[in-house]
Amino acid sequence: MTSARISPTAHYTGQVWLRHGLSDPAFGTTEGERLFKLLVPINAGSRALGGPTLEGMLLARHRLIDHLLTAAITAGAIGQVIEVACGLSPRGWRMTRAHQDLRYIEADLPAMVARKREVIAKAAPVGPHHQVVEIDALADTGPTSIAGIADRLDPKRGLAIITEGLLNYFPGAAMVKMWRGFGAVMPRFPAGLYLADLALGEDARGLPTQLFRAALGAFVRGGIYMDFEDEQAARRELELAGFPTAALHRPTEFPAVIGDAEPSGAKRIRVIEAATPAALPRSS
Repeated sequence: MTSARISPTAHYTGQVWLRHGLSDPAFGTTEGERLFKLLVPINAGSRALGGPTLEGMLLARHRLIDHLLTAAITAGAIGQVIEVACGLSPRGWRMTRAHQDLRYIEADLPAMVARKREVIAKAAPVGPHHQVVEIDALADTGPTSIAGIADRLDPKRGLAIITEGLLNYFPGAAMVKMWRGFGAVMPRFPAGLYLADLALGEDARGLPTQLFRAALGAFVRGGIYMDFEDEQAARRELELAGFPTAALHRPTEFPAVIGDAEPSGAKRIRVIEAATPAALPRSS
């Protein structure tokens, strides 16, 4: 993954969060505002054909991941978070302000790390245990691997790993490698939780969705992979990666959580909630 490919989505999503009151004005960028306006006709065209909208998908997944993470933190199961490919997400900023004892590590490629540090410096103060670091999500060892970052954490506190807006940029084999790396570090901690969004092949059928997928691929300057056809295939790989409890939630099952996110987008994405054997609060 290159910074050039990730940057458009990072800027666009940052603008979506800002427009919906989820972040500080410091997270807004000129690039994000321009891209948001650029995608208005694409979203409108997809909506008119009965297809998804990118804004609806983004809001649904973001709000549901927030909901599941907050439940685990409030229950006392999770005290540390690593958010991989954090981009311009305001989640770490919000969560550390709401939970002062929470250790939150945001991780991304070098160029985005530099940009995120600038944003955080300009925004309203984050919590005292917030950090932005570089990561290579597919590395097996080294200081920028998930294992190397986990070495810096407290082994007595539960860990959550989040990958939002990342998985479908990778073919299935790379995705599975990433999951196994995450699953390998979780046993070091008393509780483990993995939260992510995933688009499945069975939810991408029909001409409107195919056209939307092609437009999205052009926007992010690369392919969009949907190598898992259904929940069973994804759940099987998550279990093999070390997550015996793995659910793939439809955001539309949480109407009070996703709020005004358009159902056309919300129903075409799943949110993964995968846990290690330690007990975690059940979703509600």
